[in-house]
Amino acid sequence: RAEGIGENLVPVDLPELSIVLVNPRVSVSTQEVYSALPQKDNPPLTPLPTDGSNSAWVSWLRDQRNDLQPPATSLAPEIATCLDALRDQGAQLIRMSGSGATCFGVFENEAQAKRAAANISATHPNWWVAPCSTVC
Repeated sequence: RAEGIGENLVPVDLPELSIVLVNPRVSVSTQEVYSALPQKDNPPLTPLPTDGSNSAWVSWLRDQRNDLQPPATSLAPEIATCLDALRDQGAQLIRMSGSGATCFGVFENEAQAKRAAANISATHPNWWVAPCSTVC
């Protein structure tokens, strides 16, 4: 887990989540994203879940935010299109990763993630799309 402005990395014991990573192959400058951030003193995220189940983690993630997503999306509207594509494929949760432009969707299982990745790749052949899972 990256804390602060990403300078503090804390190990996290995640369950194995089936995810799809999507990048529309656009470049987003981290400096420009941070410059477009209207407020830089946002409250910290809530404590990590103590229940190691997939549902507990998805629920926790759903309640979190990425403060960089709105400014990144304003700089690269393709990010919103990626998030929409993941949502349209039935992701339980969608988010932009870091300062963008890679996005991810959490799926119920590996088969759904692979199917979603194939569908997104077929619809957006120029995007980078990868089904995978969190490291356990």
